[in-house]
Amino acid sequence: MKPLRHIILYSAIALGLNACSSEVNNVATSQTANQIFDDMYMEHVMRSPNFQSFLGIKDDQDKWSDIDEAEAQASLALTKQQLAKVKSSIRPEHLDEQTALSYRLFLERWQDDIDNDKWRKHSYPITQMGGTHTSVATMLINQHPIKTLDDAQDYIARLNGIPKLFGQLTVNLRERADMGVLAPKFIWPQLIEASQNIITGAPFNEGEDSTLWADFGNKIAKTEFSDSDKQKLLSEAKAALIASVQPAYLDLISTLEELALRATDDDGAWKLPDGDAYYQRRLETITTTKLTAEQIHQIGLDEVARIHDEMRSIMSKVEFQGTLQEFFVFMREAPQFYYDNNDAGRQRYLDEATAIIDNMKARLDEIFITKPKADLIVKAVEPFREKSAGKAFYQRPAPDGSRPGMYYANLYEMASMPTYQMEALAYHEGIPGHHMQLAISQELEGLPKFRRFGSATAYTEGWGLYTEYLPKEMGMYSDPYSDFGRLAMELWRACRLVVDTGIHHSRWTRQQAIDYLTENTPNSHEDIEKAIGRYIAWPGQATAYKIGMLKILELREMARAKLGEKFDIRAYHDVILRSGPLPLDMLEEEVNKWVTSLI
Repeated sequence: MKPLRHIILYSAIALGLNACSSEVNNVATSQTANQIFDDMYMEHVMRSPNFQSFLGIKDDQDKWSDIDEAEAQASLALTKQQLAKVKSSIRPEHLDEQTALSYRLFLERWQDDIDNDKWRKHSYPITQMGGTHTSVATMLINQHPIKTLDDAQDYIARLNGIPKLFGQLTVNLRERADMGVLAPKFIWPQLIEASQNIITGAPFNEGEDSTLWADFGNKIAKTEFSDSDKQKLLSEAKAALIASVQPAYLDLISTLEELALRATDDDGAWKLPDGDAYYQRRLETITTTKLTAEQIHQIGLDEVARIHDEMRSIMSKVEFQGTLQEFFVFMREAPQFYYDNNDAGRQRYLDEATAIIDNMKARLDEIFITKPKADLIVKAVEPFREKSAGKAFYQRPAPDGSRPGMYYANLYEMASMPTYQMEALAYHEGIPGHHMQLAISQELEGLPKFRRFGSATAYTEGWGLYTEYLPKEMGMYSDPYSDFGRLAMELWRACRLVVDTGIHHSRWTRQQAIDYLTENTPNSHEDIEKAIGRYIAWPGQATAYKIGMLKILELREMARAKLGEKFDIRAYHDVILRSGPLPLDMLEEEVNKWVTSLI
């Protein structure tokens, strides 16, 4: 690890913070506190070469983040040390309003990290949704540019570093398996296939260039290096792929095949050590509420019933004769809602999704004051991971502007990407959804880095789901089938509350959960199976969307009712976005303060 460049000037900080209250300059004190927050955050960043690459820092660009027990313990010790330092050295009564919020958030998030360490080994080290086995490729492809010879050498060093990284991963997998933390049986073939995909093709065997070999070659071809340097680098990269990457993946695959034999069909978190307590903690962390599994389950059932009624209204508009379930079958199977499952169909989907986002960009001034500086592109999920990856997701832009935000659409099976959902999906992952919230968050000025680059799942995903609904109020979804698609996606998130708690709390089988989604949604069988696999692999995560959306809508209508003609939707959205990701209780406080200031 290279020396930490962000040195904390503790003596100067202490001097400034120990001043008498009558002499304290609030601005200076807040500036000093924010410097502490930034320096402490950067201490953690500089322990993580992977996150450094995301931020555009090249100090450790030739390394991977350690994932072994020693690093976990060192990170925990640092978190405890930092929390104690902040409590003892910062006097919150002398901070300005925004910095006082940062102080509260720092205490809460660092304490959460400490409390959640108890459950650190309850998560599956890798899943079909992602993990170290695929992230080495996605990070090199998307976050490791090659502009200089050093960049290229660092890329090769990372290839040669994969055996060490996978050695740590193997220890994690075996240790958790011995604890009884073993992914269900159906997940393992997907892990093995995704790993095999990385080492398929040249230079490992006959065929098209493998994912990493193609990436390195394409990046080298675009440089202005001399021909001799290019040839030397290509030769070194090829040697690293054959001598380091291939054996590391083969060893990992062997481990996965061995552990797969020990796996069972039990799917829920209840099967883990003290699993019920672990799941409740997951729900609290994900939703930032104290809602119980039973309460979340009931909210889901209520929302499913409401959305079904709205869907019946659309059935009447399109004059469909039959039951709601028959309408689901029609929407699931009618060819008019699906593009061809070929390159032309995939390109058509990407082009039209881009057009939807471009149209929304032109109307942002109607509903927003603050807008992101970073651009957004629509991209298909890479072939090596598309079979197991999620339906769609978003990747933040590089903070330095070198990489745009990316809306990834998974076009592996076009039967899982109906055109009637295209509009809502583009709003959620792109604009005004995740790109608005996450790009704006990291561009905010005057906030410490831990807030700009942090996350609060219920806030982030709640915003994404809210922004599927928001365009409806702007006159979008003019096609009733697209409006049905919006409702179908909201229904999907409501059903998540039911099946996630069903699986992990009520001990539903995987098939019970699949049957529930089949009966209550129009989604394809492939879509449903993949989704249930996701909920099993990430207990609680899927509950964030609906819980967060409901809170954002509730706060908006409260503000509208209290402010009357003074209510401005643009200003409301600014309140939601201007403080970065917040737990829902703190978000409510911010909205209440804004309302009070206008009354």
